Amino acid sequence: MANSQEQLQREIKQDRPFRSPAEAALVGLLRTTGALRRRYTDVLAPYDLTPTQYNVLRILRGAGEPLPTMEIRDRMVEEQPGVTRVVDALAGRGLVERNRSAEDRRRVLCSITKSGQDLLRQLDDPVRQFDETCLEMLSRAEQKKLVELLGTIRSGLSEDTEVSASS
Repeated sequence: MANSQEQLQREIKQDRPFRSPAEAALVGLLRTTGALRRRYTDVLAPYDLTPTQYNVLRILRGAGEPLPTMEIRDRMVEEQPGVTRVVDALAGRGLVERNRSAEDRRRVLCSITKSGQDLLRQLDDPVRQFDETCLEMLSRAEQKKLVELLGTIRSGLSEDTEVSASS
């Protein structure tokens, strides 16, 4: 563990040791998230998509039916403000359609177009390869354990939990 902490300290050019294993874990998690996000962005860039746009398309394909914007927002991998702007940009490219609900004209329902589905099919293999190569240094058992540990952290950070700056 000390070697990993020391390596992390060198990466961020920090001379002092971490205050605790919790601080080292959080810094390591954030640093890893940044590295993964950059690589993910690189995979999507040739298709002129951001990770957020890809996520919206993925959600709409998986839903199999039109969804209201707020439902898309609730299903996002990362919470994002301005989902409506993302949907508008995708609609402008012909990847998403927006239609008023027949039952409630105030609701706008979003669906993926054939062009959006075609684009996702082109991305399926590059994204699958990205998923596999990013964690290939971990065994399947370690990957499953990582998912479990991250789930525990997310559960502990539920919206009902307050994080105090004075703690």
